[in-house]
Amino acid sequence: MAKKVSEKTEKKSAESTAKKEKAVASKADANKPVSTDEVPDVSIETEERTATDELTVEQRLTNLYKLQTILSEIDKIKILRGDLPLEVQDLEDEVAGLQTRIQNYQLDSKELDTAIGQQRIKITDSTALVNKYKEQLDNVRNNREFDSLSKEIEFQTLEVELAEKRIREFTADSKAVADEIAKSKTLLEERQSDLKSKKKELNEVISETKIQEEQLREKAKNLETTIEPRLLAAFKRIRKNARNGLAVVYIQRDACGGCFNKIPPQRQLDIKLRKKTIVCEHCGRILIDPQLAGVE
Repeated sequence: MAKKVSEKTEKKSAESTAKKEKAVASKADANKPVSTDEVPDVSIETEERTATDELTVEQRLTNLYKLQTILSEIDKIKILRGDLPLEVQDLEDEVAGLQTRIQNYQLDSKELDTAIGQQRIKITDSTALVNKYKEQLDNVRNNREFDSLSKEIEFQTLEVELAEKRIREFTADSKAVADEIAKSKTLLEERQSDLKSKKKELNEVISETKIQEEQLREKAKNLETTIEPRLLAAFKRIRKNARNGLAVVYIQRDACGGCFNKIPPQRQLDIKLRKKTIVCEHCGRILIDPQLAGVE
């Protein structure tokens, strides 16, 4: 009996020792650094906040107004050029049209010269036949041959007269075409001279404002990166539809600075709070308060 009790005690002691060793091993494994090769490939979604997301509504509106100011300066530079770009384009189109017209007239002139040459060949051939038939008249043996030769002579004579008539017509047409070519060439020289003068004038204006325009465009490009894409797209759409190119305007005398329609007091208060982007109910322009635009 004592022997059995002793065996049970030894068995329990062995089990207890095994559990302790297992616990120690588990703790050691937990403290052991984990290799990157043993980490399973699990995709983790992360939210990246862009610079535009971190900007407040007030900062976005400020950037929009700055962008509007820069683009308005570029518009003023374009206004300084006036209608010169359009005039240059019109002159270039007119010069190209005159050159095409002259080429077509020259082709017509060549065709008329060819036609006149063909008619002269016909006259030569018909005249030779007339002379041949007249020689044969001296050797006719009966009235039938005489009548036949007489008809051929008459026919070839008519062919000669017809060819001469066509030559006169073609010659007149050729002269008219030559006159048109001369007029077109004179007009072309005048237009080319005007085009050269206008291009020179335009290049002078562009050279004076080129550096300034490039600097403004670079500033505008940098500002666009700080504006939310959807807001920037809406800004460009409004600006395109606006007659004066203004997409962002400030309140002037309790009215929209773009269409000059009155703005309710509550809406003016919302605009001054700068908590959200507000547009004019009448013209769709983005509204800001005068202080944000630097106007007292």
